[in-house]
Amino acid sequence: MPRVALLGDRSPHPSHRELDALIPRLAEELGVDAEWVGTDSGVDVLGFDGVWLVPGSPYADDDAVHCAVRHVREAGRPFLGTCGGLQYAVVEYSRDVLGRAATHAESDGEADDNVVAALACSLQGERRLVTPVPGTRFASWCPRPFPGMHYCGYAPTADAVRALEASGVVVGATAPDAGAEVLDFPDHPFFVGSLFQPHIGAASGDPIHPLIHAFAAALP
Repeated sequence: MPRVALLGDRSPHPSHRELDALIPRLAEELGVDAEWVGTDSGVDVLGFDGVWLVPGSPYADDDAVHCAVRHVREAGRPFLGTCGGLQYAVVEYSRDVLGRAATHAESDGEADDNVVAALACSLQGERRLVTPVPGTRFASWCPRPFPGMHYCGYAPTADAVRALEASGVVVGATAPDAGAEVLDFPDHPFFVGSLFQPHIGAASGDPIHPLIHAFAAALP
């Protein structure tokens, strides 16, 4: 059974309770063994078959998260980043691949080099219609628009998204008030991030989201 690290700092937040509910279902329905790994635990995530950087930023150890994202990307290990996970993937890629001075407004403060900034309209506890972009890999997993749940107040800036697209990153979906909802990074078997949280609904028995199915299918 492939092992997945749920990289994040477990808390009583509703999003994390949903992840707790999803863990046994991942084993039973997808054959995936998932376990929490604290960002300040010192655990080497390359000891897992895949990494899911879960919501909950800023993290207890932001530097460790950035290192983990870089190592997973460079090793070609399957990666899923949701909410804060997508945001930190954007910061890491902007710094280490694009060579930009890239910061996150929430953890680094507002600055001209923010590649992740506060949304004009906070999406804490908000649903928005997520529309897949035709012809993308994400559209092959999710061919129709669907309501996506959010618990976020930050997102990649329009300038950062343009720079990412120029380097080959694909915007897989969009949503009102959120902009780029899904980013699919190039030169990697599976390195995908979403602002919406695909695990929401696990506790009430909703079907496991196709994005999670795609992540599981990419595991060795």
